Amino acid sequence: MAPTRTNRTEKLDLRITPAAKRALQSAAEASHKTLSDFVLESALQHADTVLADRHVFRLDANEWRKFLAALDAKPKVRPRLKRLLNEPSVLD
Repeated sequence: MAPTRTNRTEKLDLRITPAAKRALQSAAEASHKTLSDFVLESALQHADTVLADRHVFRLDANEWRKFLAALDAKPKVRPRLKRLLNEPSVLD
């Protein structure tokens, strides 16, 4: 979600360390953005990631039955995955 110049009526104040501000300013400059635009865009992208699994999706009755059937179905046998998971790890 890209920030827009219009309809910015809310303000958000942050207290950060000088080092954090320098890092953000450097990243903003490298991205050819203002500090405000960089921080806003970055924060909104992270918010989208955090909230991605919380979005509502709607299914009609037929799609709902298919969805439930997929959830209830036995998992597919994956021989290569089974072999991989049974091999000794480099950490063993």
